[in-house]
Amino acid sequence: MDDRPGGHVQSVDRALSLLEALAQDDRGLRLTELARRTGLSLTTVHRLLTTLEQRRFVQFSRADNAWHVGLQAFAVGSAFSRERNFVAPALPFLRRLRDQTRETANLGVVEDGAVVLVTQAPSREIARAISTVGGRTPMTASGMGKAILSSWSRASVHAVVDRQGMRRVTRTTLGTVAALEGELTETRKVGFAVDDEEFVPGLRCVAAPVYNDKAEVVCAISVSGLPARIPMERLPLLGRLVARTASELTAALGGRPQLH
Repeated sequence: MDDRPGGHVQSVDRALSLLEALAQDDRGLRLTELARRTGLSLTTVHRLLTTLEQRRFVQFSRADNAWHVGLQAFAVGSAFSRERNFVAPALPFLRRLRDQTRETANLGVVEDGAVVLVTQAPSREIARAISTVGGRTPMTASGMGKAILSSWSRASVHAVVDRQGMRRVTRTTLGTVAALEGELTETRKVGFAVDDEEFVPGLRCVAAPVYNDKAEVVCAISVSGLPARIPMERLPLLGRLVARTASELTAALGGRPQLH
């Protein structure tokens, strides 16, 4: 029986774990690697992949003997962008920001106390830091997360910390609520937030919030790159560009900024 208490269906859970694993590697994964990453047997992985392939959620490439995400998975995922009607209008702003800064421009939303990277305009530079679309980052260790938190009440910020904690991931990850509140105060003052290698070593970013017509944050945008390309002295300039772009996107969406 696949059904478990609480409505958990084991076969569905396993199939989705395969899709998530494939989505994390653009080069595709072989059967043995998928089994290793998901902890499933080769027989189970092959059986699930066969079903997913029949529904076009995955596809097999004989050229590299690897499995890849299929077209139907893209079609289903694109429904998110249609529902979140700020994603498509944001793309021209992200591309312009990418061209202005020569760094990768990103858009993220909050889901269950984490920031999920929804779309990006990748840098054209050879040396670039890559964040995967669909990747999740704790709000307290993310530039976009802190940009969003800066618009929230103190009680709401504390609720996130109480629920998610503030686990140290790198040497620069914020470890206390006091440190977080200090950064949020600074973010409100200057209009942008900074992630100084706080979740991924070798990745620094600058972010600002985007608002709707109720002055509520709907998403955040950022630019990210290697610390060598984004030294600390470059942060104020990048911050002003990101904040200005976020303000322009807010206006294009018919939104209005929050008054601090």
